[in-house]
Amino acid sequence: MTELALIERITARNPVRPGTLLGIGDDAAVLDVGGRAVVTHDMLVEGVHFRRDTAPLASIGRKALATALSDLAAMGAAPGEAYVQLGVPDDLDEAGCAELAGGLAAVAAEHSVAVLGGDVTRAPSLTLAITVVGHAASPEELVPRSGAHPGDVLAVTGELGGAAAGLLLLQRPELGDGLDAGVAERLRARQLEPEPRLEAGRALASCGATAMIDVSDGLGGDARHLADASGVEIAVELERVPLQQGVAAVAEAAGVDPHELAVGRGEDYELLVTLPQERVDGALHAVRATGCGLTRIGAAREGTDVLLMEPDGSRRKPSGFDQLRG
Repeated sequence: MTELALIERITARNPVRPGTLLGIGDDAAVLDVGGRAVVTHDMLVEGVHFRRDTAPLASIGRKALATALSDLAAMGAAPGEAYVQLGVPDDLDEAGCAELAGGLAAVAAEHSVAVLGGDVTRAPSLTLAITVVGHAASPEELVPRSGAHPGDVLAVTGELGGAAAGLLLLQRPELGDGLDAGVAERLRARQLEPEPRLEAGRALASCGATAMIDVSDGLGGDARHLADASGVEIAVELERVPLQQGVAAVAEAAGVDPHELAVGRGEDYELLVTLPQERVDGALHAVRATGCGLTRIGAAREGTDVLLMEPDGSRRKPSGFDQLRG
């Protein structure tokens, strides 16, 4: 069973309750509580999402909260509160827990998030499950995955491929031989301590974004989610996709295509967004004002497919990370 198939089975057995404006299927749920509460949950499991022999405990704490907040960024919501569920293995002592909590607290402080509660239990491996709540004054301030229209421009914030390249460097340090030390460090940091694009998400929402998703499962996989939700074809011009500095060098050393690190492996936590043509220039300026770039990489078209187009006109098969299949 795939991750998506499992989610669909769970959804079918749990009807939507009154007051739920968006439920399972978007980056976060939207509830009518006077204003709009935007709720999402994310989980990191040792051996699946990180390894303690390559990831410092403070970085694990940072990543756990940052990845949850990225879902709020994809909705254009303002961050509010967080609730932390921590599973502690027998070999993690009090000092280690404090280091982990320190990384999480640092991200909370950076984004004015209040950590209000949660739970702690013993576990066979280190596990962090985090619920975050965001806020918006009205539904119009929020951006689902389902609003893309044929003719919309497809764009992505920042640069891609860095997290996958960073993971390769953590697993095989020799791939960084000859690579500038600062470039290599930024790639590793992209994997260990991603930054949620909260300000960019709110800027895109205010500029009329029609659909948005964070790039957590790879550009190919997340383009598929957006295409399916919106009922459109998503066409990506791979030569336009911005790659982080050093990605090409690491990919060459590893014997893989640089675009594979961006398209198929994920964890960059940038925002993939569709915008009406007339709103693109305003969005470019608004996102740049947040300290982040925005690059046009394709378009939404009539149809239901995902097309990853090479410069020679050939097509690459869309791929992405699946939580159950890898």
